[in-house]
Amino acid sequence: MDFKPTCVDYQKRVEDSFGRQRFMKLIHAELMDVKPGYCEIHIPYDLSLTQQHRFFHAGIISTIADNAAGYAAFSLMDEDSTILTVEFKLNLISPGDGDRLVARASVLKNGKTLTICRSDVFIGFFTIFSGFEILNLQGENKSSV
Repeated sequence: MDFKPTCVDYQKRVEDSFGRQRFMKLIHAELMDVKPGYCEIHIPYDLSLTQQHRFFHAGIISTIADNAAGYAAFSLMDEDSTILTVEFKLNLISPGDGDRLVARASVLKNGKTLTICRSDVFIGFFTIFSGFEILNLQGENKSSV
């Protein structure tokens, strides 16, 4: 869908809000892309973010899904608005076994009081090919906020 932001500085608002989230710093999350109705966040692998099998913990996967969806929605909100998740469902389809988590969220429906989003969280593996880094995305976790 093609959305038009109501706030001219939507990208800066998202970046500023993301920067104030101390938990995002703690888990080394990186805001990679923000467009009207879209957000992408990456988290590099860190042993401190894993469960007993050294896969990314489901709590980290759900956090990145939630934040990406929240900021996709926030990118379309009025300047005086704030964002808060009211509900989300997460289906874990494969283990979080990789070098990086990549969350991509898009707005499905932009309502007056609720915005419905979809987050897909992929597991990435970085490989070097002819001097270029390539991210191979595998697996898929889905969340609607």
